[in-house]
Order: sequence, then structure tokens, then C-alpha cells
Amino acid sequence: MPMDPLHARYPFFGGARDAVRETDISPAALIAEDAPAVERGLERVERALMEGTVEADEPHRWDEREELLSYPIARILVSLVDTPAAVEKYAAAEAATAQTRFLTDFEADDDELQSMRTRRASLESVLEEFGLSGDVRPERDGERRGRDPTHYWVALGSYLTLADADWGERWRLVNREVADGSVRVTRDELHRTLEEAVRRRVAEGLPFEVRGSPAGEEIADALDEEVAELRDLLNDHDAAGSAAVEAVVPDLFPPCMKTLVRRVREGETLAPHSEFSLVSFLVGVGMDETEVTTLLDADDAETADRLETRVAYLADADGSQFAPPTCATLKAYDDCTDPDERCETISHPLSYYESAVRDAGDVRDWRETVAEGE
Repeated sequence: MPMDPLHARYPFFGGARDAVRETDISPAALIAEDAPAVERGLERVERALMEGTVEADEPHRWDEREELLSYPIARILVSLVDTPAAVEKYAAAEAATAQTRFLTDFEADDDELQSMRTRRASLESVLEEFGLSGDVRPERDGERRGRDPTHYWVALGSYLTLADADWGERWRLVNREVADGSVRVTRDELHRTLEEAVRRRVAEGLPFEVRGSPAGEEIADALDEEVAELRDLLNDHDAAGSAAVEAVVPDLFPPCMKTLVRRVREGETLAPHSEFSLVSFLVGVGMDETEVTTLLDADDAETADRLETRVAYLADADGSQFAPPTCATLKAYDDCTDPDERCETISHPLSYYESAVRDAGDVRDWRETVAEGE
């Protein structure tokens, strides 16, 4: 059956789920025949765990049907891996990718929309998808001037449901403008709450029991190799041994991370996989939200918010849940820059850093200089 291109872009939409149910081929059949959607589903989860995105490495390789069907396959894989961290990272990556696509769709003008084969989502349709149509209204000043509104009013109940105070002080209700039962937010803040709505929808019901029937057992057995591969990725941080380093010494970071730090400090917005690589590295060497935003000189609230959210997803009480991508992955995404002699002896940026700190001997922690105001 023909696929709605919008469903391939947003497979968590209600209409996309209905479309999957209406297909003649079930996920079990796809897995049994090792269909392309299975390979794409595996890639979806791998990139979610290691790069923080579910975008395809080669988007034109997959048609809309394979892209749509890869989503239920990915959910099966995440359920078989069956760890809370895997669910969190996968849902966060689906949401981050959706947010990027939302912005592309929302910002397309009428001429662009008419020239595009792919149907695009509008802010109004996304609000309707998540039951928020009646709870979000644009500020009238923006409409009257004939421009896109820069601020919106969100019903108090929806704001409290979607906004998390852990995102930063400015999200706390006491620091917001509230009037007539609604909270005033910027356009970027509204988009952030939509990302959270996506994350929650994707995470809902995960993990689910796969091995609950003979058919489920067959599915699980058929995906044994893929699940083992994903579990190996989750164990990658143990091999990197990030806990062995307690000091933060930016001068000893590997060249790739120095470059990413410099690019952010110069005001560049990194691609999602690059930002994921950088933040996961900084979390891996023991930095918290405030330290990350300070090192990266994140002055504007939107950037600071995004980075703090990244850190929250990547860290727990015991430190980094996942290591940053390996050197091979960094090379694949053109984030391996100016490799030096030490790079030739290691395969992971955290291993580089441990080696550099060990060889340097007595080092001063960057956090001490910050605390002393140097």
C-alpha cells in the first residue's frame, strides 16, 4: 500500500501507527524474512544510543515504507535489550530527531512547501496530534504584525505536565509570566515542550514483553545477533574506563574534542551527532551540567538549556551511562580532526584522555581555576 511520507518522518504519530496496523506484513514477518526494515530498525537504535539521533546514515537508501516499518522493529529491539537506560536514550533520540524535523517543517515557506514532494507538518497539526490545540495560543502582537509569533501562551495544566523544572531555573513556574491560567513561553520554549511530548510518547510502553508467546520467542531468537550487538554498544563505556580519570584538563582533551569545544565556544550549533559526541565525552570525564555549560561558554538560555538537557540524559549518580562514540564513528562523521601521534595508539577518545593525563603527571583540575575565578 502507498505510504504517507509524513508517517515515515513521524512514525510515532497516531496515523502512522494506524498505517502500520493496516499493512499486510507484520513486524514478525519482516524479521522472519530479514527485510530491509530490520536493518534500518537496528541502525535506528544504534544511532540513538551512540549519536543521539535516529536519522539514517544514508537517507536515500530507504524508502518511505521501510522507514515507517523500521520504527516498530526498533521498539522490539529496545524491548529485547531491556534496560532503562536504553529506553531513555532511544526515546530521547527519537524526540531530538523529531524536533529537528519539526523546525524544518515549521520554517518552510509556502513556495518551498509547494515544491516539496514530501508533505510537511505544521505547528497546528503537531499541537493537534498531542491534544494541545486548545491549550496553546500565539501572542496576538506577533499575529498583528504579520510575522510568526515570537511568544505563545500555554495552558497552565499542559505547561506543568510537559515542562520539567530540572531543565533549568527559568522553567520553574515562579520565574514565569502567568496570566488567565496560561504561561507565557518563547517559540523555542514551545518547541522544547513538543520535543518532550514526543519523548514521552515514544517511551510509553517500553520495554514490552516480547517473549510472551511462541511467536514472540521466534522473534526474539531471530534478533539474537542484533540484540547482542546493541548490548555490546551499551557496554562500550566499561571498556573506555572513564572512571579512571578524576581531573578535568581541557588542554589534554583529544584533538577532536578540542575542536568541538572551540566550535561551540565560537557560537556554532553542532550537528546532533557531534553535540552528542562532545557532551558524552565531557560527562565521561566527570563534568556536570553547570561545568559543561561553563566550559562551552553557553551564554544564551536556549543553548544552555539544550546542553543541560543533554547532560541530564547522559549522566546518572554513577557518572556516564554511555561513552562517547569510538574513534571509528567519529571518523565516519568527519569529527576526527587533526589526529596526533597518540591518536594512532588508541581507539576511543576517553582512552586518549586517560593516557594523556597519566603521561602529564601532576595536573591542575580546570574546575579549580573556575572556582578561584582565574
